[in-house]
Amino acid sequence: MNYFLLGIVFIVYFIMVGYVGYLAWKRTNSSEDFMIAGRETHPYIMALSYGATFISTAAIVGFGGVAGKYGMGILWLVFLNIFVGVFIAFVFFGKRTRRMGKNLGSLTFPEFLGRRFNSKFIQYFSGILIFCAMPIYAAVVLIGAARFMESSLMLDFNLALLVLAVVICAYVLFGGLKGVMYTDALQGTIMFVGMIILLAFIYWVLGGVTEANTALTNMAALYPPDAIAEGGTGWTSFPTLGSPFWWSLVTTTIMGVGIGALAQPQLAVRFMTVKSNKELHRSLLIGAIFIAVMTCTAYIVGSLSNVYFYQNFGQIAIDYVGGNMDSIIPTFISTALPEWFVYIFLLSLLAAAMSTLSSQYHTQGTALGHDIVDAIRNRGGSDEYTAEEINKSGDAVEESKIGFISVSQAGILIAVILSLVIGLALPGSIVALGTSLFMGLCAAAFLPVYCAALFWKRTTKQGAIAGLLSGTLTSLFLLVFVFKKTATGLGICKFIFGVDMLINTMPWYSIDVMIFAIPVSAIFTIAVSLLTQPIDEKVLNKSFEGISKE
Repeated sequence: MNYFLLGIVFIVYFIMVGYVGYLAWKRTNSSEDFMIAGRETHPYIMALSYGATFISTAAIVGFGGVAGKYGMGILWLVFLNIFVGVFIAFVFFGKRTRRMGKNLGSLTFPEFLGRRFNSKFIQYFSGILIFCAMPIYAAVVLIGAARFMESSLMLDFNLALLVLAVVICAYVLFGGLKGVMYTDALQGTIMFVGMIILLAFIYWVLGGVTEANTALTNMAALYPPDAIAEGGTGWTSFPTLGSPFWWSLVTTTIMGVGIGALAQPQLAVRFMTVKSNKELHRSLLIGAIFIAVMTCTAYIVGSLSNVYFYQNFGQIAIDYVGGNMDSIIPTFISTALPEWFVYIFLLSLLAAAMSTLSSQYHTQGTALGHDIVDAIRNRGGSDEYTAEEINKSGDAVEESKIGFISVSQAGILIAVILSLVIGLALPGSIVALGTSLFMGLCAAAFLPVYCAALFWKRTTKQGAIAGLLSGTLTSLFLLVFVFKKTATGLGICKFIFGVDMLINTMPWYSIDVMIFAIPVSAIFTIAVSLLTQPIDEKVLNKSFEGISKE
């Protein structure tokens, strides 16, 4: 290993990240700057920040590893990533979120929901949920990057986790969302270039597109026996309809991530960082291209790594790496590619991890500082916002800037520590599952209420609270007592009832909790709203002001 060249690459990279973070710090002068980047973000920065936050080491290492073991069926996730996560998100959700957020002076996603329904309880409950659940997602992103550093640099896994967390924490702590988004744009550009080179390389080393895909198809006899037992049929074919593998792939991996992206707090807040719909329109194409290249490359390379490992070492990918799916992509990169590209891809992977983690840490910090501590402190014995609070904009909270940011910084530090502790405790092959479960939980808790906030004026505060609570509780119950992958891992059901899970009949224990929890949340939101008094017209008019004209 050429440590001199590696050192040069890393020094240049961190100088660039440090300089961009410094620029963001210099331009962060208010709570609005710290939390939503001043609402004047350039379309390229917004698109790359959205995409780089969306696509992390969980997508590259985690889901690339899933493709390495189970094949190209996961490519359907690319379609949902682009159609749902970009097109529907930007065109239908983004415009209204941007406008409503500005109308209500919202600085965070929980505050957006709270002000829309005139309920401080919604704000701080959403903040608590985000702050408690997101460390798991942050931990699996950390694991993905650390695994690559471990396999390519021979760096101790625990040390890699610590280094990554400390570096990211530094610029998020002082630059706020501007620091996050500026560095996201830089890191997203590096990620894009690295993945383009990787896609071209694997097809070149395997003799071309047709030759590589044909070789993978012809290896169906080598498909992992445990995957066949669950309903798998091969690396280039979809699993048997209705099998455990089919339910897991479709409901947890494809739908859990594809649909769950709509209700990700760290993504939704991006829509509030631009000043008009024109910027959203310009961001749409950039974001779609970025996400398409990133996801397609990860899943294709993961699948085709089987051809490379079998042709060169006589083993399929999962066997070559000792059974840990999270090691397939890192091991392929460090084994198959030239040394100079290992360094480039290491930067790409670091960029993917740092961009997503910075957003997660920022979201958790503001959830604690702004949505939990401040919302409870200013409640004043009432769950409703005062007229002054409803009408004030983000600029009107300047006088509380220091209080907001200092508590948020403490939240960021706590989030970093939590993700480190969880990252050290989690088992192998956890990256993809952890990502899917977090996105599914967010979808269950937030998606019906978020949709109602944007599109149904008749939704009441009580209806929104009922939907939020029912979706959260339903998903948590199913994760602990029904869904096989989590119920058996947690062991709570076994401890209380003496069985691994309460329902041991197919397909129920293989269906993602989101499939049940989202309808439950939607039903409660609608039913309770129809049975309770509508929201005050002044609050409602403030929320929807100017939307019909756009």
